[in-house]
Amino acid sequence: MATPIEGSVAIVTGGNRGIGEAFVRALIAGGAAKVYVGSRDPANAQHLVEEGQGKVVALTLDVARPDQIAAAAKAATDVTIVVNNAGAFLNQRLIGAETMDAAREEMEVNYFGLLGMCRAFAPALKANGGGAIVNILSSGGVVAVPAMGGYSPSKFAARAASTSIRAELAKQGTSVSALIVGSVDTRMAAHVAGAKETPADIAKIGLSAIKRGTDEIDTDRMAIEVRAHKARDPKAQERALARMLDMETISTGR
Repeated sequence: MATPIEGSVAIVTGGNRGIGEAFVRALIAGGAAKVYVGSRDPANAQHLVEEGQGKVVALTLDVARPDQIAAAAKAATDVTIVVNNAGAFLNQRLIGAETMDAAREEMEVNYFGLLGMCRAFAPALKANGGGAIVNILSSGGVVAVPAMGGYSPSKFAARAASTSIRAELAKQGTSVSALIVGSVDTRMAAHVAGAKETPADIAKIGLSAIKRGTDEIDTDRMAIEVRAHKARDPKAQERALARMLDMETISTGR
């Protein structure tokens, strides 16, 4: 179920910076007819609206707000590609945090927000020929990372949801691609030292997944190494990740 970029209409959540911003630019460069940029404050996406020269539309969209998801779906009925990029990482521990508020917010954004977007836009995708959904996930959804607190569990949930949504939407011709991302040079990964991939490289692989209808792909070296280590010696990997709890600085190791 391949989906062309040329002539497509896309919506990108959290599209005003980082990987989302890179997706917006890559889609326009790839020939997309229109890209809706979802952002909690549309003013933060104004630079992309100006760059897009009439092809980029900024929408108010906080994926933790079902009413805003519904409003976006009502405004963007011509969408053929949904990029679920918006994410939350609050850097608190599951047990060590004073409350579960951070874990709840991470689950609300990273899992329920993604699910809400898929549910809201599935009818439009069907009406427009099937199209594609791309979920920006994490290697923290392939292996549990204790130092990430609620972020890692939320990405596990989102990865499982991607598989289930793919099965549910197969008959309407909608592909669902899960991008497993390692360490990328974004604000969310500012606390991580070492080599990081560029958001533009992740977007490039994401567009390739859309065009090929790829189910799941590791987007970078770290994601590939994490999966390989898990296959080779999962218990050793678990011990190594547990040691990160006591590290003052987290590094990619490169």
